[in-house]
Amino acid sequence: MSPVRRFLVRVLPLLLSALLAGCGAPAPRDGAERDIREAVADWSRTPPAALAGIPLEGWAYEVSAVRRDGAAATARAELRYRLSGYDAAAAGSAREVRLTRDGGRWQVTGDRAAPGALPQLWDQGPVTVVRGAHALVLGVGQEAGTLSAIAAEADRAVPAASAAWPGPWAGRAVVLVPGSLERMAELLGRPAAEYRGMGAVTTGRVGAAPAPADRVVVNPQGWGQLSPSGRGVILTHEVTHVATRAATTATTPLWLSEGFADWAAYHGTQVTPEQAAPALARAVRRGEVPGALPGAEDFAFGGDPEALARAYEGAWLACRLIAGRWGEAALVDLYGRAGREPWPVAVRGALAVDPDALTKDWQEALRAEFR
Repeated sequence: MSPVRRFLVRVLPLLLSALLAGCGAPAPRDGAERDIREAVADWSRTPPAALAGIPLEGWAYEVSAVRRDGAAATARAELRYRLSGYDAAAAGSAREVRLTRDGGRWQVTGDRAAPGALPQLWDQGPVTVVRGAHALVLGVGQEAGTLSAIAAEADRAVPAASAAWPGPWAGRAVVLVPGSLERMAELLGRPAAEYRGMGAVTTGRVGAAPAPADRVVVNPQGWGQLSPSGRGVILTHEVTHVATRAATTATTPLWLSEGFADWAAYHGTQVTPEQAAPALARAVRRGEVPGALPGAEDFAFGGDPEALARAYEGAWLACRLIAGRWGEAALVDLYGRAGREPWPVAVRGALAVDPDALTKDWQEALRAEFR
């Protein structure tokens, strides 16, 4: 056997063994890493005492990575929890747990949102909890009276959303009230300017059934500028998004989602199109009847506020038209179909017309309303 061949016979099995080891089981953890993981597990067996008033269940941290620097360490972990009675599935949060070694033992000294992850409300300060009949309100930096008033409004909004949406949903809402507009923006991971002037928004994954982390997040600045009736409309609108979440998918037209939420909010009130759709009324009277139902791009914030107002108003009036002409059950049916069928199929199935006919009917209704 040649020297080269003898070398290959000896070395190739070793290389193959090394490659297989690298592709198979993870590298063994040293004793310090095991101790760090155990310290995090021990620390996280129960929620912090400061969160005792929040109905948490299933609280657990799963460590995914450990980084040590002498007597200090950082563990990357995924926090999983539910709000008992409100969340259909566990919510998740990427966390960074800090530890120090003292007397040979690792101790957790801090916990925060991982870099790039959204913070939890309690990261912003002590949480005040107010329970309503249908809602759980969690606030930071807010007076208890303010949170109680929001809880009372949410208790009216939930039955209103249920009346509009007979489909299955939890019939409960979680409302977060941060201390400022800037703190609200932190929770949502977006610039504060996007929410300026807004009363509230809803978080949650479209089409996520069950949707574990739907939250109505109140902008305290915008909320304070609303009238009592305006607060009712805003909160019912947002709670309706929570109610319809599981039926809403990427195929659901945004105008239908937003219009239905407004239809639920105004349903049963004495509000007229003249009062609730002033921007669209002005446009129609100028002869500027929209050429199509609002597109997703028409609902983008940060642009022309008049155009944004016309999009919301037009969406509401489209849903109002459908409920008035074809019936409320047909509107609900259209919403459900739009989340699981192509739009033309959904319209024909629910209303027995094609999309072009629906658009023309809507345009004619606008001309008749605002002539």
